[in-house]
Amino acid sequence: MNDRPPQPVSTDPALPPPQPAAVQSPPPEPVKPELLRELKIHSHSSLVFWWPVWAVGYVMAGLTYWRGQQYQIGQDRELFHESSNLGVFYFLTLFLVVMITNVSVKGLVSGLVILGIALVSVLLAYFSWWDEIFAWFGGLKIHLNFGAYFWFSTLMLLVWLVSVFVVDRLSYWHFKSGQLTHAYVFGSGSKSYDTMGMVMEKHRQDLFRHWLLGIGSGDLAIHTTGAVKERIEIDNVLFIGSKIELIQRLIAETPDAT
Repeated sequence: MNDRPPQPVSTDPALPPPQPAAVQSPPPEPVKPELLRELKIHSHSSLVFWWPVWAVGYVMAGLTYWRGQQYQIGQDRELFHESSNLGVFYFLTLFLVVMITNVSVKGLVSGLVILGIALVSVLLAYFSWWDEIFAWFGGLKIHLNFGAYFWFSTLMLLVWLVSVFVVDRLSYWHFKSGQLTHAYVFGSGSKSYDTMGMVMEKHRQDLFRHWLLGIGSGDLAIHTTGAVKERIEIDNVLFIGSKIELIQRLIAETPDAT
């Protein structure tokens, strides 16, 4: 039995009324993000690797506009940069992109070839030896005016945007739990594959095509099982490194497990 006398309650109106003790509620549990149950990937053409052509072209156009000089050609005045290094670098960029996208050079050899060409070109430009080399061929220097850089880069940019964001997205590969479907945007048919026993391979051997120009792209090879075995090639998948783990999980699942 508690014999403690009750505490007196103050009735002074100047004092604030007693406040009840605050009850702390437990913090809410963090919401776990729901695992993705499907993924769409697109196969891109080799034109996706041509972005350095229009990017470097716009840089050269800006340098020509900023530091160029007016020259009279016929009845018009054209804007040229006095140095031939701009034309050399632009033609070198175009040449390397053509070579990388059409000649498959694997691993370390690819890096040594591309770095060797780039290093020699930069050294020749730094020591101003390009003009002496061109003098051996009758002074055949490379000069492009501002309009050539601007218009060619603009056309390349437009074609690149249409190819990457329109044409290449007219068909796609749809991964779901236990199923792979090759679908088309305009409903020209689709084909589905059962993923049971499916084997997947990721190919990313070309250092410059996949890592530098492709920004982490790669090729995906899929081997199906069943009565009719097929090998599916999905080329030039962008950011394949961040998608491969989810693809492996999806093809390993069955629809009943989800």
